[in-house]
Amino acid sequence: MRSRKPTSSDVAAAAGVSRSAVSFAFNNPQRIAAATRQRILDAAEELGYTPNTLGRMLQAGTTNSIGVLLPQRLAQVLENPYYSRFLMGAGQVCDQEGYTLLLTPPLRDSVLKAIPYAAVDGFIVCGLEVDRGEVAELDRRGIPFVLIDSDRHEGAPSVEVDDRGGAAEVARYLLELGHRRLAVLSIDPGPDAAERGYRGPLARRWAGIGDALGDFGLALSDVRLAEAPVTRTDGYRATVELMALPDPPTAIIALSDVLAYGAVDALQELAIDVPSEVSVTGFDDLAESAWFRPRLTTVRQPIVTKGRMAADFLISAIRGEDQHPHQMLGTSLIIRDSTGKPNFTAG
Repeated sequence: MRSRKPTSSDVAAAAGVSRSAVSFAFNNPQRIAAATRQRILDAAEELGYTPNTLGRMLQAGTTNSIGVLLPQRLAQVLENPYYSRFLMGAGQVCDQEGYTLLLTPPLRDSVLKAIPYAAVDGFIVCGLEVDRGEVAELDRRGIPFVLIDSDRHEGAPSVEVDDRGGAAEVARYLLELGHRRLAVLSIDPGPDAAERGYRGPLARRWAGIGDALGDFGLALSDVRLAEAPVTRTDGYRATVELMALPDPPTAIIALSDVLAYGAVDALQELAIDVPSEVSVTGFDDLAESAWFRPRLTTVRQPIVTKGRMAADFLISAIRGEDQHPHQMLGTSLIIRDSTGKPNFTAG
């Protein structure tokens, strides 16, 4: 049978003081004598008592925690190294400012339902459009939040990267190499996309690819499109399907590095050489991309910096210091070994 957890009343009895004195010892030590406080702390240690810090903070209207509102289930998020880098940046700021970080995935497949259950002072909102119900709910509740990889919202800070410019640069690079049979391996936009189309970063990356195609007299309709959840396995499956099409692509533009890894896995299993037969590019420049074989050509975005800036903007908003800043971070094309000129004699 589990033993009863000691309470503040137990500590008060052991130290010979009132419950109010115990509360003062932990919350307002300046209100009692130093010797009395020490007697209370000694009694608490002997009994194994710890104060209900969360309850105290909730009563005060603060938790010293910030939430990261995630658009996917936790298992999917943890499978994507992008989030490890992003959370590293956010965590650095939390460590400096004395905040904890709480991951808040969808509750019963609903991000909206997860919001009331998160005991946090504010949210970093990842990858949700400004017209979603979650953003309206945060506005209604008056909860500070920062939008990441979304469209701008005048009532909240936001951080994004130059998705359009980065995608245009990598597509233009492949076109300059001579590729014309291109495929885009896109992040699955979810069930609403059929009705509403691409939104946020996907819309901007797709537009950037269109910009580059236009420079070469081509259009988005000339590009094969495959959509997949952001896992290596799904990148593999989508690429197998792409390569089974008539006139398969000579270059695959993956909109995340993780999808690109899966694409290379599939091509290698199909005995298709990368890059002499098919070039592959990614988007993110995760650490693995520099030692992956072949080393991945990709668009670098400053993921850790994005995480740091998101946490910094949010904590400033929580403290009432925020003027709703909007920050766009630059991208750069990193050319490695997974791309080359098309070999029209192959296949």
